[in-house]
Amino acid sequence: MVVALRILDDGAWISVDDDRKVSVSELWRVPGGGFCGCDLTDLVVEGFVEVGVDGRTVDVRAYGQCIACGAAGTTDWTPVGRLVEGEFRHLDREGVLSPVAGE
Repeated sequence: MVVALRILDDGAWISVDDDRKVSVSELWRVPGGGFCGCDLTDLVVEGFVEVGVDGRTVDVRAYGQCIACGAAGTTDWTPVGRLVEGEFRHLDREGVLSPVAGE
């Protein structure tokens, strides 16, 4: 089954099959060390740089800023959802999102 993944509106949305699914202005919690020096990064997502799929997992690289220390930059590949029987299912982005190892 083919699923179209796109970045829309100058990086503001991730689209799955022409339906907006993930937006900027969310607060993501990612383990520290990879993005900034904080133990747990509270990242305000400001834009999407890349979107891809690894098996059934939809991953993104997002630009943002840590609200604790102010560091800004682009994340490693980070999972935001899964494709289940051709439909997008959100991951709990209020929990801790772990970047994809080795990327």
